[in-house]
Amino acid sequence: MRVGMMTIGIALMMATIETAPTHAAQAIALPPPQVDGGQSVERVLRARRSVREYGRGALTLAEVGQLLWAAQGITHDGLRTAPSAGALYPLELYLVSGRVSGLGVGVYHYIPARHRLVPVLGGDVRAALAQAALGQDCIADAAATLVFTAVTRRTTRKYGERGLRYVDIEVGHAAQNVFLQATALKLATVTVGAFDDDAVALVLHFPHEHAPRYLMPLGKH
Repeated sequence: MRVGMMTIGIALMMATIETAPTHAAQAIALPPPQVDGGQSVERVLRARRSVREYGRGALTLAEVGQLLWAAQGITHDGLRTAPSAGALYPLELYLVSGRVSGLGVGVYHYIPARHRLVPVLGGDVRAALAQAALGQDCIADAAATLVFTAVTRRTTRKYGERGLRYVDIEVGHAAQNVFLQATALKLATVTVGAFDDDAVALVLHFPHEHAPRYLMPLGKH
């Protein structure tokens, strides 16, 4: 009953949100990622912390692009920053924008091959997403949230049921990349696994096969 009421409440909150066009002309090019930030891996590992309270400052488009690239960006020969079983890449990454300079409020789908964002949904959905995540304020207060989803059949069609484990391991790889990149950029984040999958998919208008796996709210310290 509680989940059902949550879904109804979220549906009402989403009533004024409009689906954005998703054709190629609407794609937003991100600044090229930096590949030499001048900080040692050891220093960043030592500084990494989970942070749930954020300042009111906006993220920049360059910071957002760098975080997305750290999670699933292309490095060379079509390979990505995070390892993937069989190089099958089941993950699909979304950005929920609230305070990002140069980027409208809304939901965007990251396209690694072109390092671009494609609009999915217009309007501020952070409050609805926080409700879907069992009322966690860090998501409502964040400047933006990265949402990891998985198309599991990309992996299970080769590895069978074992592929489900490989997908979850891959989410962890990509999330740690974001954690370390955020730390290097002096940004704050935390990993969130407590949420209602169906409610998150409803809020963010995910395709049926894009199953939510992880949320990472982001902001200034």
